[in-house]
Amino acid sequence: MSNIENLVSRIEVLEAEAAIRRIQARYMMLCDTPCPVFPAVTDQERIELVLELYTDDAVWEGVGEYYDNQFGRAEGKDEIRAHFNRFWNADQDPKRILNAHYLTSEQIFVDGDTAEGTWIHMQPWLYADGTALLRSSRLFNAFRKEGDAWLITRTRTENVFVADLPNNFAQSYPTTSVLFK
Repeated sequence: MSNIENLVSRIEVLEAEAAIRRIQARYMMLCDTPCPVFPAVTDQERIELVLELYTDDAVWEGVGEYYDNQFGRAEGKDEIRAHFNRFWNADQDPKRILNAHYLTSEQIFVDGDTAEGTWIHMQPWLYADGTALLRSSRLFNAFRKEGDAWLITRTRTENVFVADLPNNFAQSYPTTSVLFK
């Protein structure tokens, strides 16, 4: 391999890592409550924005002794859409009013037009009745380049812990995000 070919290959890996990092962050942002996408979107519009990040044959799954039964496995966009419809159920009681994702411990491994990435994430949840919890999960996700775009082929999440937070732990939080207004 010539020096130029080597440099081109290394740049392609760096560009792939950057694209994957943006896709993973966008996915997490779209899953936040309130959703910081502007103009404000309905939960159905949010789900479709999430699905744009996935390949047609993608898999979303919760694994391990806690998430197997809670999340299960969804294959293909129709099943993933159904999963998110259950998650953002309009009849949810109590309603989730705050949820924010914090990603850490990132590792991305690119191999040509495929890649895998691992993260640990934490997310506080607050419900309208004041109850709250803190969740932490490990993510082991896969990606594929289709045309010029990197897309998610697998989201795999495993519980690290779920802990109760004090009721009404957050003293201030927005009801609607205007971040990108």
